[in-house]
Amino acid sequence: MHGGMELLQRMDWLAFVGRSFLGMLSWLGQIAALMGELMIGLKSGRWRLKLVAHQIMAIGYGSQLVVVVTGAFTGAVFAFQSYAKFKEFGIESTVGAIVSVALCRELGPVLAGLMVSGRVGAAMAADIGTMKVTEQIDALRVMGVHPVDYLVLPRFLAMCVSMPLLVAESIAFGLMASYALIVYGFDVPGGWFWQHNVDHTEVLDVGIGMFKGLVFGIIITLISCHQGLMAENGAVGVGLGTTRAVVYSSLTMLVSNFFLTIALNYVSPLGSAS
Repeated sequence: MHGGMELLQRMDWLAFVGRSFLGMLSWLGQIAALMGELMIGLKSGRWRLKLVAHQIMAIGYGSQLVVVVTGAFTGAVFAFQSYAKFKEFGIESTVGAIVSVALCRELGPVLAGLMVSGRVGAAMAADIGTMKVTEQIDALRVMGVHPVDYLVLPRFLAMCVSMPLLVAESIAFGLMASYALIVYGFDVPGGWFWQHNVDHTEVLDVGIGMFKGLVFGIIITLISCHQGLMAENGAVGVGLGTTRAVVYSSLTMLVSNFFLTIALNYVSPLGSAS
């Protein structure tokens, strides 16, 4: 009897794992199909530049405050923590180098991506989801307008333009905040701070951060728009899709960042700056 119950529990666990795995494969397939439709829309040349410009204003300009505040205070906090530890070894002037590389390669793109996911990704899922449950997307199809070309493609293009620039802005304000704190708050010579910064930071480090921002922007757009297009059951479905958009895109960014970091390290290994 006991052995039979244990066998049933194992079967239930295996069935749960199998369902989860198949569900993930189905979800990845839907995301890939959406990406394929976007590529077809890109090749068609019907980019609707007015809608793209509107989305750039909403995504890029509208997200500046959260990105600037996040980048500045992250840079300041990281600089403070680094200074407190480096001072024990008498190398506090090298704080600029570690802060710069960390902001360019990791902290800038990841934190900017998470903030944009919470602000823009949720808005994308809510806007498209509301159109889905109110049958406005069906009306677009009746009028001969492809929903992906009209709703997703402008957001995709706007995110590809805005996200790398937002990451660069986050890095810049993080560096300025760290400089102000270390130089004016702890009397570290500004020349030493910037010299170590320049010696150990390459242009490619900034490029890596911006490239990660581009990848994260694509992830946010695909997942958020997909959740909006799949919304159902009225307002409850829209709210659920919005929540899933933020959670799924954030988790996907964190996982993909790990693999991106490993892959990009072969392009520009840490410690390769002269």
